[in-house]
Amino acid sequence: MIAQAAELAEAARAAAKLAYAPYSGFHVGAALLFADGAVVAAANVENASYGLSLCAEASAAAKAMGEGRRGGLVAIAIAGGRTDAAGDVVLGAEPVMPCGRCRQMLHELAALGGTDPVVIGVATSRFTEVALSALLPHAFGPANLA
Repeated sequence: MIAQAAELAEAARAAAKLAYAPYSGFHVGAALLFADGAVVAAANVENASYGLSLCAEASAAAKAMGEGRRGGLVAIAIAGGRTDAAGDVVLGAEPVMPCGRCRQMLHELAALGGTDPVVIGVATSRFTEVALSALLPHAFGPANLA
């Protein structure tokens, strides 16, 4: 387990509270940890035209790239669930992992720095950690275009 897993999970939970999820009601937050210690967090953003919705991981990757980050990705924490009456995100018993599109986006960001980040799925009482390369084996990336 990475040393900052609990703090990164909390950043993902906090981001999930900011999600715009009026259609699914499923709030997701993602927090990206970089080698310099910086954390970039974001939430999912739904759209009435469902295909235009953005996952939390994609939002966080775009935010990081917009801040000029190219590589150095060490870990990603993802927390998701429905909200209760008080507006708090209630995590599920099973951890949330990135969808295929987000795995590809995270791979691209990681490949720019030659890292294989740990993906931390956050559930109510546990974390699941797995290398991004295990979630997306034989990934297509910048090196394939050389």
